[in-house]
Formats: sequence, structure tokens, C-alpha cells
Amino acid sequence: MSSEEELPQKPNSYKENTAEKKLSKKELAKLERQRKRQEVATASAAAAIAAVNIDDPLAANYGEILFNDLLEGNLRLLAGLLLAGSSEGGSAVFKLDYKGTPACLAQSPQLHKQMAVSCGFWRVFVIGHAHRAEDSNTHKHLCEFTSLAAEMDIKEHYSEVMDIVDRLFVAIFDHLNENCSKELEVIRRQYPFEDLKYLPRTLRLTFEEGVRMLKEAGVEIDPLGDLNTESERKLGQLVLEKYNTEFYILHRYPLAVRPFFTMPCYDDPNYSNSFDVFIRGVEIISGAQRIHESGYLEVRALECGIDVETLSTYIESFRYGTPPHGGFGAGLERVAMLFLALDNIRKCSLYPRDPQRLDP
Repeated sequence: MSSEEELPQKPNSYKENTAEKKLSKKELAKLERQRKRQEVATASAAAAIAAVNIDDPLAANYGEILFNDLLEGNLRLLAGLLLAGSSEGGSAVFKLDYKGTPACLAQSPQLHKQMAVSCGFWRVFVIGHAHRAEDSNTHKHLCEFTSLAAEMDIKEHYSEVMDIVDRLFVAIFDHLNENCSKELEVIRRQYPFEDLKYLPRTLRLTFEEGVRMLKEAGVEIDPLGDLNTESERKLGQLVLEKYNTEFYILHRYPLAVRPFFTMPCYDDPNYSNSFDVFIRGVEIISGAQRIHESGYLEVRALECGIDVETLSTYIESFRYGTPPHGGFGAGLERVAMLFLALDNIRKCSLYPRDPQRLDP
């Protein structure tokens, strides 16, 4: 081909291309809107992929740290999803018929973890699905989520469980910051966020201290009640201002607001050996020392309105002796959402299940 016979050149710009087609101003404006939507969709898709990708190293690092470093002599437990009764009390479970027997999907691997401890597996952890049937149409709730849970024997005090939570999640945050910079930058371009502020040794406050901080800020709280969403968010702001951290532990919750298997405080039965952990003013973890004496478990179940017959296998597993033990559970997707300061948990789940969504 001679120099005179040059190949036709593609237009150098979008405007040249549309000008050749002699589109009207209205059609040009429409195409421009479509192009911008496509750019946003492409950036959003990249951020969405990166956000979901964060789940994998988060969960993998959780399991690796527990298996290799924190829970010596541990076992990864593959907990079942089907139960004869509720694992945490209340009626917010997905009910089903199991070969003619009423059953439900497990709200957590709680009962299986405790039964494993009672069988001699002193330290276990779980990475698996859990289900909650609450009609919670919020930015932080899913009906199906990935549970990160652990259970361990207690030698002296339930603070040993909080020690594990402290070291585990600080190590996870460090790992994400050091090894997932590419994913974090992709997400940051689409959804700008500030890095999570956390301390090398996680701050711990008692529930009473938290209530006192709220009251000093003009927020009235029932000292034996639970914190609502607004009070949790406000306390998170107060903690950030006073201690410069967005990740902290609140412990010694009132017994009345905890599950039936929670151990009361030895010095005040109005409170319990339990704790919640918060990121950016939102709860991500619940944990506690469990009741390990079968007779007292029956009493507490009845006090909480739970049919003891549906828990007979669970309670029976404690009749021959179980060591003092405790544990915790976190939702993987919620941890990722709050670490990334995203506005909706669905951005951290490839197939989110909420009260309005079952497909795909």
C-alpha cells in the first residue's frame, strides 16, 4: 500500500466520532450521559470486586493466626447449620421441617463450639455460615453471613478471651494494611475513607464506664439495659475523642440483655462476664464466658423462655463435667464493611441475603 493509500483513521475523540454520525445535540447529550454512567459503573465494579476480595485475606488471616499462634492445640470446627432449637434464644430463626421434626437454621455455631469444648477439644474456631431471621432492613445486617467464631477453656478469668480478640484483630488489621494495599487503593478511589484508628493494645472499658461517659455527654442510658444504635455510635465518637481509637472492647454487660448461656459476674449478678467489640461506633463482636454447669443452664434457659427440651442434647453434654470456657463470634462482612468505612454491608458480600433478597 502506497503512502497515498493510507488506512482510514479512527476518530481521536468521542466528539469526532459522534460528529461524523451527525447526531443531534439531544442525542449527543444522551450518549455523554451513557458514557459517564459506564465510567461510574466500571469504577464501582472494580471497587466492589476489591471489597469482596478483602473478605478472603481477612478470613484466611483469622484462621491462620488462630491455628498457628493464639489457640495452641486448637481445632477448626465444621459446625452444622441445622438445629432442633434456637442457639441464642428468641424467635428470630429460619424454621424448617426436618423429616417431620421441627428444626431451624443455626443463628451461630455457639452450641457446637461449646459441645466440642465439653468433649475435650479445649480450643476451637469456626469459619462458616450463620443465619438470622430478624426483619432488619439496615445497612449493617444480613440474614446470611460468614461467622468468625472461637471457643476456648478459661484458666482464671474471662479476660483471657478478650486477650485473644485483642491480639487477633490487631494482627488482622495490620495484615490488611500491609498486604492488601492494591485492593484498599481501588476501594479508596471509588469510596474515599480514612484508615481505621486502632491501638497496639486494644482499649477496654466496662459497661458502667461507657454509661458514665454517655451520661456526661447528656445521653441518658438505662444502667441495666442495652445500648441502642444511636448510643453505640455516640459512645464511639466519645471514645475516639478521648482515646484516639475507633476499635475498642466494652465488657461486663447487664445480664438481662445477654443470651441465656452467659455467666453472671461473681461480684454482681446484675452484670455478666461478657463483652462486645466495636469499630467506628458499630458492634462487630459479641463474646462471653459461658455457663458450664448443666443444672444452671436449665434454669437460665427457662428464665429466658426457651423450651429446655429443644436443648436437651446440648445441656446433656455438660452433665459429666466441662471446664470453664468462653468465646466470641464476629460477622466477616460487617468487619470488612467497617474496616473500609463503607456505607452498606452488601458491598462486602457477593450474594447478599437480606429480608428483601433471595436471588441470585
